[in-house]
Amino acid sequence: MFCVFMYVLCMFCVFLCMCCVCWCVFVYVLCVFMYILCMFVCFYVCFLYVCVTVYFPLNPPPASFPSSYSRSMRSGLRASVLPCCSVCQQRITVGEKNKEEDEGMKNKVSSTQVSVKKRSWSWQQYLNEQKAEAAPPTLFTQSQSFPSRRTGFRLGMKLEGVDPLHPSMFCVLTVAEVIGCRLRLHIDGYSECYDFWVNADSADIRPAGWCKEHGNKLHPPRGHSETDFDWQRYLQSTGSHAAPPTLFTCLTAGCGFRVGMKLEAVDRKNPGLVCVASVADVIDDHFLVHFDNWDDTYDYWCDSSSPYIHPVGWCEEQGRPLTAPQGHPNPEGFVWEEYLQETGSTAAPSSAFTLRDPHGFQVNHRLEAVDRRNPMLIRVATVADTEDYRVKVHYDGWSTQFDVWCDSDLPDLHPVGWCQRSGHPLEPPPGSSPLSSPSQGVCPTAGCRGVGHIKGAKYTGHHSAFGCPYSDINMRKEVVLPDRLGGERVVTLVPVVMHYHGNQSDRQPRRHVEVKMEPRDKTLLFPLGKRRRLTDRLSEPTKFLCVKQEEEELPVRALGPAEPSLQAALHQSVFLSALSAQPGRDLSLCWEQHRKLLPAVAGVHAHSVQHWSVQQVSDFIESLPGCEEQAKQFRDEQIDGRSFLLLTQRDIVRIMSIKLGPALKIYNSILMFKHAKDGSQSHGEDGSQSHGKDT
Repeated sequence: MFCVFMYVLCMFCVFLCMCCVCWCVFVYVLCVFMYILCMFVCFYVCFLYVCVTVYFPLNPPPASFPSSYSRSMRSGLRASVLPCCSVCQQRITVGEKNKEEDEGMKNKVSSTQVSVKKRSWSWQQYLNEQKAEAAPPTLFTQSQSFPSRRTGFRLGMKLEGVDPLHPSMFCVLTVAEVIGCRLRLHIDGYSECYDFWVNADSADIRPAGWCKEHGNKLHPPRGHSETDFDWQRYLQSTGSHAAPPTLFTCLTAGCGFRVGMKLEAVDRKNPGLVCVASVADVIDDHFLVHFDNWDDTYDYWCDSSSPYIHPVGWCEEQGRPLTAPQGHPNPEGFVWEEYLQETGSTAAPSSAFTLRDPHGFQVNHRLEAVDRRNPMLIRVATVADTEDYRVKVHYDGWSTQFDVWCDSDLPDLHPVGWCQRSGHPLEPPPGSSPLSSPSQGVCPTAGCRGVGHIKGAKYTGHHSAFGCPYSDINMRKEVVLPDRLGGERVVTLVPVVMHYHGNQSDRQPRRHVEVKMEPRDKTLLFPLGKRRRLTDRLSEPTKFLCVKQEEEELPVRALGPAEPSLQAALHQSVFLSALSAQPGRDLSLCWEQHRKLLPAVAGVHAHSVQHWSVQQVSDFIESLPGCEEQAKQFRDEQIDGRSFLLLTQRDIVRIMSIKLGPALKIYNSILMFKHAKDGSQSHGEDGSQSHGKDT
């Protein structure tokens, strides 16, 4: 109001001067001066108004300024501002309120951040709260301890490495993800579901060209020939580059084992069994244990200090039963000397076995462990129980149903602080920190944040129980993915030349079934939908190999109704012989019960089945009870007699997608055909009379 009054007064004076020129010069000069002063005051007031309401709220004084200076500066500015009107007064008041609200919001955010920092998870605080003790770093092996250097692996680098599901195979791999000192490796040519995690210093990965240099067989990506595969051409065609050899761990130490040596080894998937085994491969100080005449998926790598390997004769000294090779004429009376002579092999020297000392882990020791069900995560864990060479790992904050037994030297176990040192995120116990609390609406499973997927790295997250690795519906699934090799699955066996004579009934295995498998360089089944005869790709003669029977859980209700008169035969014969996870020592296939359940098989030998046409195979499938619908599928796939005898239970169920009930009948028919052939050769006249009665 003051500014307006001064401005009007000056304008009035100027007007009078212009109208009355006769007035004195003094009055004229005074009016002009008043006009200039009024304009200056107006500009100054406007400048202060802008500073107070706009500039200072957005640009506070530097922190280096004394707080007293800031307060005096702002109070001085406010004191120098004289509200010219009620509107100006309102604007100034609103500006001050907005400024105060902004400052309050900033203080609120900063306090929240401070509280998060105060509540952030730390090992030391957790150990103090739990009154627990961290496992001493000296208990961990070199592969488990803190990394000595930062990893130089980068995304897209190519390398060679062992497939963890097929330990005898070296595959072409690509670095798909790098987290700290851990790598997610992708098997070239196959789905991301089969990706797996390893430490950057793992002995299971090698630089490109290592297999060729050391004489190992490299399995190239799908679609590439093993004989024609060349690393340089492959790198050029994919536009990628190989990982430098300097990134890999160099191991030069050797061991006293040589390829072909015999030993006694524990079946890691069935720890109650000690079996006849052979050294299938040797790399540095590690060697590959292969069980004679068993599927190579049961092979495993170890060193000479492993508690799972023993010299020849160990079982006899310890009074433990030794599982003889499949097909041995007298498994109960197995003699090592005779077996070594018949196979032309030698026993591994006792001096090569250097059993390591038991571990020093104690119950309640804390450590960091890779989540077995979700390997992309490393969790806070506790040693829940111990054995001489194994520990039971409990993931803190989770149910005991997720506890796992593992070897004390497993590379997935690490000392406290390993994640922080290596740059890998650590998953605190659920609910112990804001970061570990599950997000609402992500996954219904308690404690799960929706990270990871039951089907592997192909999916980075999930939002339902179907994809959750910890949900009840997935807890009972030991194998959720089909075999990566699928129809091209072939076994690798150490050559064993045996000449058996004796009663066929003595050759029934306790845990195995005898099936025909094709040579490694052939494909067992082509993808469904391609109308191509299997015999076109089976030009080489087949041979008998022994494949370990898969263990599958089969609820009785899933089998469907059966005739009351055949109920006992159904469970004791067909289903028990094909699916039992722990069959009895003297369990043999009950052929008489098989014939009652599958009358079309009686009297038919494998040597006649292998000459069947596609139509004959289809007619036979149609004659089996409940397999009428599957007959058309066999006909469409052009499966003749020879291909039919090569089928395994896995092929029928997973590749041809036939339901379990019909698949069991079909598969057991194949077993009966082969038994009829072998039985006729070993039983002679008795077997012929038996078949004659059945017909």
